[in-house]
Amino acid sequence: MEKRVNEIITRALREDHSDKDITTNILTHPDQSSEAYILTREDTIVSGLEIVRKIFRKLDPRMHFTPFHKDGDRAVKNSKVIGLSGKTRALLTGERVALNFLSYLSGIATITHRFVQHVDPYTVKIMDTRKTLPGLRGLVKMAVRAGGGVNHRFNLKEMVIIKDNHQIAYKKDRTIGEAIRHVRRQTNKMIMVEVDTIAQFRQAVEAEPDVILLDNMTPQQMRKIVAMNKKRTKPCLLEASGGINLRNIRSIAKTGVDRISIGALTHSPRAIDFSMEFKS
Repeated sequence: MEKRVNEIITRALREDHSDKDITTNILTHPDQSSEAYILTREDTIVSGLEIVRKIFRKLDPRMHFTPFHKDGDRAVKNSKVIGLSGKTRALLTGERVALNFLSYLSGIATITHRFVQHVDPYTVKIMDTRKTLPGLRGLVKMAVRAGGGVNHRFNLKEMVIIKDNHQIAYKKDRTIGEAIRHVRRQTNKMIMVEVDTIAQFRQAVEAEPDVILLDNMTPQQMRKIVAMNKKRTKPCLLEASGGINLRNIRSIAKTGVDRISIGALTHSPRAIDFSMEFKS
């Protein structure tokens, strides 16, 4: 992960031509030093502090970095999040790249935290998905954890998830249960299967997958399935997904499902407003 993060930072600085900052290079001297603070302009759950540190240290190995919070902390509006002291050119050149990462990752942590708060005191886990920007999945999933969420599979090799298109591709005349049993003979990885109806759940549960994904079901359907699952000698984990937002998540948590996966945590977070202010 360390190597991956360094590669991401290097690409971001290269994209911004950090070595050819015309404005900064004209207006400042190479030996000039400054102090600055990064502040949040709104309440947020902080995520990405280590990324910010790495960005500025890459531009100035002696940059003094003072975090006033740690990832997962709540920072209130207009509070200082980070203190920086080092080469002026490094501060000015790295400012936008650092704020971009901090804003994006803190946005993910903040919305995740809101979902987690909405299901309190239920023990259901709030989980992310693979709906992430290409190349940034590791950072994105880190931000979800900072917000109190739980990571789903990181990639396609970690576990089996049999979705509707897999079932169609496997052959229409075969049942969900047959697909599960076929996969079980081929691998010892965790198996999840997606179902859309109570009838499909009945088929799937007989094949004893590890997790059954209840896709776009109503709370009424979920409650019925939870009750059926509890009666089994070997119940499956139940995960709700599809169309879940802050308005309906509490009613879903009340059904008794074990997990709720939410694409919105990572595919459309709102960036948090941070700014850098130089100490005059």
